[in-house]
Amino acid sequence: MFFDRTSSIVVIALFACAVAGYFIPDWIMNQLMFGFARALAVLGLLVLWRTGLISFGHAFYFGLGAYTVALLDINLGVSDVFLRLVGAVLVSGVIGWIVGFVLRNYRDIFFAMLSLALSMVLYGIIVKTEALGSTDGFSISAPTFFGFAPDGKYPLFVFICVVCAICAVAVQMYLNSTLGWMTTAIRDNEVRVEYLGLSVANAVHVKYVLSAVLAGAAGCLMAMALGQVDPDSMVNWTASGELVFITILSGPGSVIAPFIGSVVFELLRTYAFEWAPHAWQLIVGGTLLTIILFLPGGVWSVIEKVVGKKS
Repeated sequence: MFFDRTSSIVVIALFACAVAGYFIPDWIMNQLMFGFARALAVLGLLVLWRTGLISFGHAFYFGLGAYTVALLDINLGVSDVFLRLVGAVLVSGVIGWIVGFVLRNYRDIFFAMLSLALSMVLYGIIVKTEALGSTDGFSISAPTFFGFAPDGKYPLFVFICVVCAICAVAVQMYLNSTLGWMTTAIRDNEVRVEYLGLSVANAVHVKYVLSAVLAGAAGCLMAMALGQVDPDSMVNWTASGELVFITILSGPGSVIAPFIGSVVFELLRTYAFEWAPHAWQLIVGGTLLTIILFLPGGVWSVIEKVVGKKS
């Protein structure tokens, strides 16, 4: 049974957030939109992490998704949220499939640094190309739904919640499948997996493409939520670092964890900047060190312990 308890919890929680979004202040809704958008990219990193791989350059696909939205808007006048999402997913998926033929042969630090190098190549191309907005980026027109342009951001928030729910359930189904169970097997012993007659390279390739698609979708949603794209916040190594930070903060225990970790990160960064504008990076960095030292399983490990004690 693929639609398990975790999938049910995700769907119910995101449905509750979508309903609550009608009543909460706009600034809280914005924080949730930004957090949920990044959570999709973290879902992809979670799949890689369970395989024993970590990408320091997933802003490559995050940025591809965001810039696909911008270029579709500016060059073709595409404002429909569904067309924008499909375009971002296709571009990220095709590029991820091509790049996957190279990266699937590398592990550990080599995989991480090659992914970072790819991200910085894209960053260099964008900042040097005027047609891609250079360092200024682009403003994006308000999204529409089948030609209808609603007032406010609540419809977009509901759309983001629905997309996140679908993606989370799909990832959970994947992790519960035969190919999904190979994630931990590959991490523990690749040689034994090969002895079983399964191709580790092909499995890693599939996981990499899946993570690229999720990151591209995340970039698309973030671009529409922000209303603009720029290379520093979408493609630079700092954007990749934020995704890795959230992955560590969340923990790999469940597909629910990225959504909790992403919202916690948004709130942490927002309030750290408000209370200590000259030292907010120190606060965020100190939080990361604390998580690594005392909560290696991330925020989700705390939730598991609390729930386990109550049950």
